[in-house]
Amino acid sequence: MTFDLLEWLNLAVRWFHLTAGIAWIGSSFYFVWLDNHLVPPKQGDASGEVWSVHGGGFYHKQKYQVAPAHMPEDLHWFKWEAYTTWITGFLLLVLVYYVGASSFLLDPAKSSLTASDAIMLGLVSLAGGWGFYDVLCRSPLGKDNRVVGVVWFAFLMFAAWFLNSVFNARGAYLHVGAIMGTAMVGNVFFVIIPNQRKVVAALMAGREPDPALGKAAKQRSLHNNYMTLPVLFIMISHHYAMTYGAARPWLVLALIGLTGVAVRHVFNLRHRGASTGRAMLVAGAMALVMVTYVSAEKLTLPAEAKAAAPDAAPASYASVQPIFARHCLACHAEHPSNAAFTAPPLGVELDSYEHARIYAARVKKVAVDSEIMPLGNTTGITREERDTIGRWIAAGTPQ
Repeated sequence: MTFDLLEWLNLAVRWFHLTAGIAWIGSSFYFVWLDNHLVPPKQGDASGEVWSVHGGGFYHKQKYQVAPAHMPEDLHWFKWEAYTTWITGFLLLVLVYYVGASSFLLDPAKSSLTASDAIMLGLVSLAGGWGFYDVLCRSPLGKDNRVVGVVWFAFLMFAAWFLNSVFNARGAYLHVGAIMGTAMVGNVFFVIIPNQRKVVAALMAGREPDPALGKAAKQRSLHNNYMTLPVLFIMISHHYAMTYGAARPWLVLALIGLTGVAVRHVFNLRHRGASTGRAMLVAGAMALVMVTYVSAEKLTLPAEAKAAAPDAAPASYASVQPIFARHCLACHAEHPSNAAFTAPPLGVELDSYEHARIYAARVKKVAVDSEIMPLGNTTGITREERDTIGRWIAAGTPQ
């Protein structure tokens, strides 16, 4: 067993990213729940209060819309969860998609970008996404959260389409998630925390804090709440080839993102005690449309190839083994020659008949039904070769 520094760094950073993300999402969901359950206080000058029970104890929480009359001695700030999540997420982006750009980011069939060009484009997309979103929120359109949501969704959908046209689909998906994650942490770093600091400073100086500061921070916090579920899906999307392997993966991502927003809205309405009937119908309809489209979408197999495939003669292992050797074994062998891997991805080895037979169903899903393997098609596998593999599998993987 050899020591691979990059692989261990990947594991450590991913674990850190997951832990920080749980902490950030948990606090975000909790405070939205808290806001939605506040009732007018029985006494005092708080704007709302709520009683709750957890872990055998009772909690009495009060909210001051602007600030309390006197600053408490011990004030807790919620920021490092967000910062740590973004930092570790960005490190993962670098370790996986930038260091391994040739395997995980580039797609020669889509563009002739070099690795450095693709990395620069990825970084620009993160900065540009935050810039667009921030200007949108500060513009007159930013006064209506529904308008902001529609415009921001349209921007993200365009970004998904454009990035998919130059990157491989997995890389495009992750960059859309990174754009959203950057906007979310930008909200915390540039708006929410600075506004809270200004409120605290005004209170300590004996001045009346500006209510607009709290209102702007609240708006950005609400936006983060609605972006959370789409970002969570993108974090796990590489496990589901049927999504990014579709002919229009950007559209699949848009449908899943909308479903996540709809589900989040249902929960927010429930927390406020509002009627959820219509919202649940919308969320259910979105989920049905998403599942139907993803399941029924004809992936990337051209119509002429589909028509020709049934009449072609069944293939034997002797006809697919050279294809595996040319296009798969650089990664899917006991000792991969591809520098991006020290072990076969997901443990899939295709260097013998027994291994190929065992993993035939996986191969069909990612290399025949869709064209996501080989990654970025850097080996130039043809549709005819994919069809040969498909006929061999359909025939029962004969030797």
